[in-house]
This record gives sequence, structure tokens and C-alpha cells, in this order.
Amino acid sequence: MTIVSRDIARMHLIRRASILLSRRARMHLIRRASILLSHRVRMHVLGRAPVPLFRRVAGLLFLALAALGSTQAGAEVASPWAQGLHSRVRLVAGGSLDGRPLAGVEIALDRGFKTYWRHPGDAGLPPSFDWSASDNVAAVDVRWPAPKRVEDAGGVSYVYPERVILPLVVTPQDPKQPVHLDLTLDYGVCKDICIPAHSTLSLSLPDKAERHAGIDAALAGVPKPRPLGASDDLAVLSAEAIAGDKPRISVLVRRPAGAKPVIFPEAPDSWFVSSPAAGEEPSADRTRFFLTLEERPKDHPGPLPLRLTLVAGETAIETDVKVELPQKP
Repeated sequence: MTIVSRDIARMHLIRRASILLSRRARMHLIRRASILLSHRVRMHVLGRAPVPLFRRVAGLLFLALAALGSTQAGAEVASPWAQGLHSRVRLVAGGSLDGRPLAGVEIALDRGFKTYWRHPGDAGLPPSFDWSASDNVAAVDVRWPAPKRVEDAGGVSYVYPERVILPLVVTPQDPKQPVHLDLTLDYGVCKDICIPAHSTLSLSLPDKAERHAGIDAALAGVPKPRPLGASDDLAVLSAEAIAGDKPRISVLVRRPAGAKPVIFPEAPDSWFVSSPAAGEEPSADRTRFFLTLEERPKDHPGPLPLRLTLVAGETAIETDVKVELPQKP
């Protein structure tokens, strides 16, 4: 077998190896190899000793594959999807936030199905997280994008329809050591009825993961903490109790002109506060909501601590307030 024949055979090997590359990179590599082969044939005819073709083309292939490897290194890092009834979930790595590892729980639901916010509303199953089997994890802070308000025959619920990513900010026990997340997740999958879902997920977070666009978008949707009476275009201005058989709470908010804000009240365990679909509009940039205190602990005088999440279009804020309640006669 002549030197040129061996080089032609090696060309076939290079063609087979080049399928790992993109079409554009593959064609470029094969063109370069063909040029080198033609040059080798000419040199052989002239009786000269060229640099071995295979060595030169192998170098090209190595550089091309190295470039491909660096591209794949920046690809999405995620656990396998865990399939459930009408849903699937996974963990996704997302770089870092304020020096701490960032990840996300992604929940994808069949068309028409929903899962719940941290407070489900009148009824429902909010997600619960067990991180106890994780390695080098001191704490996991779940960030909650603003939900949607849905009202149907079952009442009012606060939900995520069809797909959501819940960002996770992880505090390692030792920042210099690798972090491994091991999650047991329970959540609700609902359409006409609610179905409890259960999954276990596992993901080792890389030292330098790329930022994940879905996690970044979810973080942008997390309500920003704002104090009572803030000067922003969207703000909670006051919260006052009104006496009655069922006390009501009058919440006055500032909003951009023309906006239709939605309010999501959260009370401590053993308390329940309901909210209306819309409020009254006493002026062009004000809305007043009347919340109803449906349940309260027996003989609890108050005050009532409330977290009020306010959503208007793409803007969302949350404000903590304490409401002095009227004394029972």
C-alpha cells in the first residue's frame, strides 16, 4: 500500500470522525484535508518528502473537536426529567447570584393544567421541598415568581399555569467544596381536580455553570420587597381594619394610570384572608381593595401580620404590614 493510498484511507476515517462537528465546521475540515491531500500527491510525484498528511489533518481535527468541546461545556446543565401524571420536573443549574450557586426547579405541565404558588388560595397543594439528602448544602432559598389569580367553581387559587421555574439560591456549608442537590418534591397538579405529585431529583452543580435564561427570566418575575408607603409607581400605601361580623381590611395602593393590579394576601397559619378579583378606583392612580378576614385563631387579639403581593402587568412587589384588629365585643 503506497503512502498516498494510506493517506486516502485515513481521509475516510477523518470524514467519519468529522460527523461530530457542525455541518459548516465539517465541510471546512474536509476542504482543508482535500487541499492537503492534493498537495501530498504533487509532492509525491515530484519525489519530495512532504509532512505526513494524516499528522496535519489530525491536528486540524483535534483543534475543531476542542472548539466543539468548549461549546458543549457551556451547554445547559440539568437533571433528567422526572415524569409524573400530567407533569414533569427537573433541576437546572444557573450560574451564581451574589456569590452563591444558583439553580432552579422547572415544572412543566400538560396543556390546561396548573400548579400552585407558595400560598395556594382557597384550596390547593403548594410545593414542598426536602433538601435533607443534599451534600454541602446549608440552606436553599426558593424564590417565587408572581402567580396568576384563577377563580372557578372550587374558589380562588393562586397558580402557575403550564410551566414555571422556581429559582433556588443555595448557601453551601463550605463554599470551596462541590454542591450536590438532592430534592424530594411534593406538588399539586390541577385541572378539574387536584392530584398530588411526588418526585425525587438530583443534580451536582458545576463550579462555573453558565447563566440560564429561564432562571434569569423567573428571577425578574419575583416580587421586589418594598416598604409600606413607598414612593414607587406601584406601592401599598395603607392597610386598615374595618369592624364587622367578619372584619375587613382596607388596602389602598398606588398604581400606574390605567393599570389593573391584582392583590395576593398571605396570613400566618390558622389565619385566612380572602381577596376580591378587583378593587375600587377612587382616583386615576389609586385602587382600594377590601380583604375579608375569614378565619382567625380563637381569642387572638392581633395585630395581624400580612404579606401583600401586588402585581400590575410585568411589575410585582411585596409589602409586609401589621394590621390592628378591632376587639370582639
